[in-house]
Parts: sequence; structure tokens; C-alpha cells
Amino acid sequence: MPSHTAAARLRDPGPTAPHEPDLRHHGDAEVRGADAGLTDLAVNVRTGTPPAWLKARIAASLDGLAAYPDGRAARRAVAARHGLPTERVLLTSGAAEAFVLLARALPARRPVVVHPQFTEPEAALRDAGHEVGRVLLDARDGFRLDPAAVPDDADLVVVGNPTNPTSVLHPAEALASLARPGRTLVVDEAFMDAVPGERAALAGRTDLPGLVVLRSLTKTWGLAGLRIGYVLAAPDTVAALERAQPLWPVSSPALAAAEACCTPRALAEAAAAAEAIAVDRDHLLARLGEFRQIRTAGPAAGPFVLIRLPEADRVRTALRDRGFAVRRGDTFPGLGPDWLRLAVRDRDTTDRFVTALGEVLTQRRGR
Repeated sequence: MPSHTAAARLRDPGPTAPHEPDLRHHGDAEVRGADAGLTDLAVNVRTGTPPAWLKARIAASLDGLAAYPDGRAARRAVAARHGLPTERVLLTSGAAEAFVLLARALPARRPVVVHPQFTEPEAALRDAGHEVGRVLLDARDGFRLDPAAVPDDADLVVVGNPTNPTSVLHPAEALASLARPGRTLVVDEAFMDAVPGERAALAGRTDLPGLVVLRSLTKTWGLAGLRIGYVLAAPDTVAALERAQPLWPVSSPALAAAEACCTPRALAEAAAAAEAIAVDRDHLLARLGEFRQIRTAGPAAGPFVLIRLPEADRVRTALRDRGFAVRRGDTFPGLGPDWLRLAVRDRDTTDRFVTALGEVLTQRRGR
């Protein structure tokens, strides 16, 4: 097996490099409009959410819509949830807004994004006029990150943990070793609350220079349409990002949701959901193991798995004809048309999907 350093390749694709993946394509494109009735394995939002008690909290906030949003209570709740002072917390309109703020508000001479991962960080940096380098992790090495693969002179590094779409969970120690004075280390922990025990989390750490942790409340709680996330960082970084925000960037219903999702009851529910997801993921992986032509990335730690199979793009189209939407992989730098991402669902949904997948693969072998 090649070493981690050899498996990771640094490249700067340039602003007009040919055959560049579509950084603006996301899983929701698979289930829009007429495709909304498909069984959704393309989007990583937990099914059956938001729960009734959270809907009630959000609905109760509607009586206050005449007033401008006041984020102080939600900010205190997030700070308490991570054991931090409020000046280290910034509430955002989803984690995606945070990537735009980072790209516009923080100076960076040599930003580097570790791929494959969520593509919005690179897209936001490019939109802000930055030339972005890529550290490409290799499937042969399990998409694991060797910190030595990140250039010493990179002054802004973005990495996901667990990483979308690979579902790989990098050790906290490996990511912490990337922090240094003069560098902003951005760790996207949007799916960390779906990991039992949130092992490998850096949220709440204050001892690492330049650390910025992003969290999202849209995945576990089914709030993608409400848009709520937050940034955890040093006070001066938070202040710089806040200055780049428009006034009242987070709505009152989103603030109510943020406060509610940080209560002990909510944290216990999220922890139980993470355990259930792990069981359902094991079932999905076991069923996928029935197909010799399928290879899974990992070990998977998130609420999704990444698979590789021949002609995956055509398999994806055939699955749509059978009522299932899955996420194409070729829009992620470092992957290609033979990759698909599958959201973890309940056992019954997985079994129905595997039946459809088996039919597609059998039909393709017969041609």
C-alpha cells in the first residue's frame, strides 16, 4: 500500500482548468421538481425530521416575526453546549454561509482544500478571487489524510471531518497537528453530531492557534430549508467574520431552532440517532458487500457511504427509473464517474434499494 504522503497529491487546477468538476452541484439537485417523489439516498438529511417538539418550538417563534431577530440567547446556548464563551461563537445561515464569510473576510495567500470533500469551501474561495490549491487523497489509501501532505506554506487549510463524501473520520490528533501560528485551520464538522460520541471532534478546543470549526444543525435535525449553522473560533476571527455578515443574517425561527437543539434533551436525542445511524450503516455496508463489483470507501463513520463500481453514472440513471435517487460522485475533485454516495437509511429502505441495485447490475451484466 502506498504511504499516505505519496497517495496525497497537491495540485492547483487554475481558474480555467479543463474537465473541472461542477463545484456547485449538490445532492438536492437529484430530487427536485418531478424527481421529488424518488426515494432519496442523495441528500444526507436525516429522515423523519424535524421532530414534532422542534417543529413546535419553531412554530412558537412565529408570533415574534414582527421584531428583528435577537441572536443572543441562541448564541449563549451554542456556547454552553461546547463549553465556550459567547465571543467564540458566530451563528450563520447554515454552514454554507460560513464558507463565504471565511473566503471574503480572512486574508489568505495560499489557501488549500483537502479533497474529496464538500465543494462549497473551494467554490467560495474562488468566487472571492483566491487561487486554491488541492490536496487530493487517494482511494488506495482509504482517503486518509497524512498531515505532511499539506504544504507548510498553506496559510488557510480546509478539511472535513467526517468528510463528505468519503465518510472518513480523520483522527483529532492528525487534524490538530495542522494548526500553527499564521495559519487558519478550518475543520468542517457538519456531520460530527452523527458520529457516536462525537469522537475526533475539535469543537470546543481553544488551545489550537487559528482553529475554526464549522457546525451545521440542518443534517441531524432536518432543517435544510431553515438554514442554521455556526462557527467556533477565536474572538478576533469571530469578530472579523461578523463584520462581513449582513445585518440580521439568521432568522428568528432559525435562532429558536438553534437554541432548542442545544438543550440536554436534544443532545440526548442526537446521540441516540447517531447510534441508530451506525447500526443502519452497518446493515447497508453488509448488503453492499453482496456485490463483488462494488467497493466501499472507508471505514465509513458518517451518515453516508461512498461506493465505487463500473459505469456508476449509468447505474445511477437506471436506479432513478426504479425510484431511487443517489448522489453522483464525479462533481467531487479527486473522484470520477465510477463513484456514488449513498445516504444511510432504515433497514427496509436499504433492502428495497439493494433489490433495485441488484436488478440493475444483473441487467447490465446481461448486455
